[in-house]
Amino acid sequence: MGDYSQAAEFYDLLYAASKDYAAESAVLGQLIRAAAPAARRVLDVACGTGKHAEGLTALGFAVDGIDLEPAFVAIAARRCPEGKFEVADMTQLSLPQRYDAITCMFSSIGYANTPESLHRALAAFAAHLEPDGVVIIDPWFEPGDLTDGWIGMATGTSENVSVCRMQRTSIDGSISHLDFEYLIGSPLGIERRSERHSLGLFTREQMEAAFHGAGLTVQWREAALRRRGAYVGRLAIGKG
Repeated sequence: MGDYSQAAEFYDLLYAASKDYAAESAVLGQLIRAAAPAARRVLDVACGTGKHAEGLTALGFAVDGIDLEPAFVAIAARRCPEGKFEVADMTQLSLPQRYDAITCMFSSIGYANTPESLHRALAAFAAHLEPDGVVIIDPWFEPGDLTDGWIGMATGTSENVSVCRMQRTSIDGSISHLDFEYLIGSPLGIERRSERHSLGLFTREQMEAAFHGAGLTVQWREAALRRRGAYVGRLAIGKG
């Protein structure tokens, strides 16, 4: 079961007004084609509800996806019926095919929340990459970038439901904890649900070391995706 087991069905509603998946997918497609011009097959790791996969599919890529949350996988499979979506752990990937590009968006790499798990994730990505392929990671925050005790809120409303998510961030060494409290209102009443998400705060050096440990070269692309940039990795010569 993934970290979004309590509110997966409201995920898109909460981000509908604030996240432009089509624009992000366009930038991601440009990054993929700049690094691997012949790329076609893409694996979206931690694919969520498949919004980036949908955007990349519209750009002509053939996209599969994995996520730990079964409800996300089900939504993504309905959204992108051309692809194969399955429940899997990014640190323990064992898929039958390789890909021209592997993406990990929306800071999901933080869920590999220790340096050891981060190294396992990058090794798994490299093992599923074609020799001329590319790995693109949209990172989580680095140590010192988050405020302990920070409070945030997101809301969303559809025809039959309104959702409010209150978030409190706490820092425990190199781990950030996001405590989510949901209020879900519908004609049937008001429901409350809770989740805790724990994401690793990795330094630039730790991220690059994980790429190198997996036999990947890596470049940091400042502000390439959202505001925090992106890591773009390739198999080192002689690997793959």
